[in-house]
Amino acid sequence: MWVITMFDLPTDTKAARKAYHDFREALLDDGFVMLQFSVYARHCPSEENAVVHENRVKTFLPDDGEVRVLKITDKQFERMRVFHGKMRKATEKPPEQISFF
Repeated sequence: MWVITMFDLPTDTKAARKAYHDFREALLDDGFVMLQFSVYARHCPSEENAVVHENRVKTFLPDDGEVRVLKITDKQFERMRVFHGKMRKATEKPPEQISFF
């Protein structure tokens, strides 16, 4: 069983950035690993253990923002496909403006 935690937390003030940092550190201390920015996952050996970690996430919640927790089976997790994009190219430059004097 996998517990996946996804979150959108504000970072517009110093206090909000600290809350974001503290939440992220609490997830890492509880054994979560980062899959993507603001998406963390933790493997649990059973449904009961997954509930324990889901409840821990609730204790880490900051005052503001949104946190979602999803529990999926090992089989569902192993079906995940990860794609790596091509190297980003520089965007086209806008055409030069014609100036008449």
